Amino acid sequence: MSLKTMLAASAALTALVAAAPSAQAQGSLTLYCSVQEELCRAIVTMFEKDTGIKVAMTRKSSGETYAQIKAEASNPKGDVWWGGTGDPHQQAAAEDLTVEYKSPKMGELYDWAVRQWEQTKGRTVGVYSGALGFGYNAKLLAAKKLPEPKCWADLAKPEYKDEVQVADPNSSGTSYTMLATIVQVMGEDKGFEWLKKLHKNINQYTKSGAAPAKAVNLGETTIGITFMHDMIAEAQLNPDIKTVAPCEGTGYEIGSMSIIKDARNLENAKKFYDWALTPAPQSLGAQNKQLQTPSNKATPLPKMGVDLSTTKLINYDFAKYGSSAERNRLLAKWDKEVKSQPK
Repeated sequence: MSLKTMLAASAALTALVAAAPSAQAQGSLTLYCSVQEELCRAIVTMFEKDTGIKVAMTRKSSGETYAQIKAEASNPKGDVWWGGTGDPHQQAAAEDLTVEYKSPKMGELYDWAVRQWEQTKGRTVGVYSGALGFGYNAKLLAAKKLPEPKCWADLAKPEYKDEVQVADPNSSGTSYTMLATIVQVMGEDKGFEWLKKLHKNINQYTKSGAAPAKAVNLGETTIGITFMHDMIAEAQLNPDIKTVAPCEGTGYEIGSMSIIKDARNLENAKKFYDWALTPAPQSLGAQNKQLQTPSNKATPLPKMGVDLSTTKLINYDFAKYGSSAERNRLLAKWDKEVKSQPK
């Protein structure tokens, strides 16, 4: 081999090695996912197939993910946060942990999804919506000779002692939605009195908001407070499960998506964001027993999902209860006045 050929080969190898980190960065994405594991994995599989971009995914509840993003703020590890209740997404936006981005898909979305984007000045967008409620195992209820609960007020009655399960609102966006809902339905003073009574009936505060639905299915608890679509999904496996839309009215979530500030793979984060707002990936929810209402108008509604147009929903104040100050205040008050109290 001539000296000229050797030098040319060496230069080519040097260029290839130098380009390797850049190529790797262009082909990767780190996703923080806050829905059920099955849907998280389905989303990753479809996105990798559609784009060729390799995804590293971590699944945690929305409260846990918010805490992780905040802890990593000086050295972000994630690129996109997909799913989970909108309140912690709004808090992350207010604390400058996420960045503004306007997708070209915005015109395809329902108004409630766009309002989420507008209220956070472009830092988070709605990807699905679902109403809060509770469910019970009718077989267990009958065996224990307990009345069927129909309202929020019923769950705090003494006859349901140790029969109710709900998540901890510090880790679960579902449960924080419940906390904010009760305050709005009953007023703060009466709402916290109800929460104190409910506390005596709780057999376990779970980490995940969907866990109480699974526990109702397995007979580990008689009643579970969760989003209704999670309870309906479990009811497909167990016909003894009954799902309830509380008689007083109920709050709802806007499951959201945000790009993390100083994301290492920003362009791929934007690609994922645009892709996740299209009908094909949004249809994965229903295919994986996640029965929320998708945000893209062209996405078919889940056949077994909750019809939000016929559900008694409160005028949930997302701006107020998604703010850092209000969320932190309510959680601190709940820790002090509810969870710390003896049963």
